[in-house]
Amino acid sequence: MSSISISPLAGTGRPALRPAPLRLTRRGRVVLGALAAAPLVVGLVFTSVTGPASAGSEAASVSFATVTVGPGESLWSIAERIAPNEDPRDVIGELERFNGLEDSAVLAGQTLSLPARFSE
Repeated sequence: MSSISISPLAGTGRPALRPAPLRLTRRGRVVLGALAAAPLVVGLVFTSVTGPASAGSEAASVSFATVTVGPGESLWSIAERIAPNEDPRDVIGELERFNGLEDSAVLAGQTLSLPARFSE
């Protein structure tokens, strides 16, 4: 709360009104800080809601190297071909996760996307 002190003016005989210095309570500082931060919060929410929509069009232009499964081929043979110096079991696991496969069964003619590190 603020208060007003009354003191006589020099020479006039009338009291002068001087406002007391403004003091903010802890609650007042919190409210003032919240009001100051509100535009920032609104801007961040707006950006997070509209940001992915514009970023999605850029992500569509990303292309992956692919490999087509030939007759008689398995993930094991493909793993040995694309990463000859690595453990085929690890490569098969990556291929399954990257392509959303539930197991290592693949069909001839099926196209598999390759992780970036195997497409070089």
